[in-house]
Amino acid sequence: MDELAALEDPKARAVNEKHGDDHGVNLGKLRAVAKRLKTQQDLARELWATGDTAARLLALLVCRPKAFDRAELDTMLRDARTPKVHDWLVNYVVKKSTHAEELRLAWLADPDPVVASAGWALTTERAAKKPEGLDLDGLLDVIEADMKDAPDRLQWAMNHCLAQIGIDHPGHRPRALAIGERLEVLKDYPTPPNCTSPYAPTWITEIVRRRESA
Repeated sequence: MDELAALEDPKARAVNEKHGDDHGVNLGKLRAVAKRLKTQQDLARELWATGDTAARLLALLVCRPKAFDRAELDTMLRDARTPKVHDWLVNYVVKKSTHAEELRLAWLADPDPVVASAGWALTTERAAKKPEGLDLDGLLDVIEADMKDAPDRLQWAMNHCLAQIGIDHPGHRPRALAIGERLEVLKDYPTPPNCTSPYAPTWITEIVRRRESA
């Protein structure tokens, strides 16, 4: 914890706080600490228990994802309220867990929009890598009905799923494009030069174009 405190950078904190993250540690330096420590599950649990955001991010880098049981991961997600901790927990830990599918289904139906957003993130992963058994039409039904008025974090996750379905599943692409065009979610999102807009029709069209020209 002393080492993490010494890495605190006020400028990094100011940038992070604009995105809802309450820490000031450069992530490159944090990863360097994790690389030195290597995998240490007991330490990871101790770091997580501090509640400190930088410590929790480090915990997620040095933990053993398959060592957490389902209940533990569920508790951790509900306690991970800052965007970066939430994102790393889902992507670096839950996706590698044997409990990922069970949690995906439970979280999708959760009334807490932040928890539900994790369910959608896992669903996006399945749509891209293991779509067998997924009801893609059913997912598009839910997105069409609920995405427009969803809270920000949940809306972002649903939009990502919409784009992924459109990109990876040509049979569903026309409907995905139509939903995106009708709802206009993130249509005016400020996008830096040379970056792809998160507006689903633009996102889908651009990634498909790149794949077809590769």
